[in-house]
Amino acid sequence: MPAKRAPGPTTRTGYINHNQQHVVRPTGAPGNDHLQYIYVLRCGHCGCEYGANGSDIHERRCPTCQGGARGLEY
Repeated sequence: MPAKRAPGPTTRTGYINHNQQHVVRPTGAPGNDHLQYIYVLRCGHCGCEYGANGSDIHERRCPTCQGGARGLEY
């Protein structure tokens, strides 16, 4: 069985992208992108929390106050 890969910098708890979206925690739930998992993000502007694929964290915008895509259920 292969070893589990360590999370990249954008999926680590506490990471903040250029749109002020903070990584709160991993959920362990499968995402809707190939081999991705859902992470909980929190908007640094309005506090909205939503789910996102790990591969999308670096570019996410808040679905409530920044016109970003709707979050994933987790």
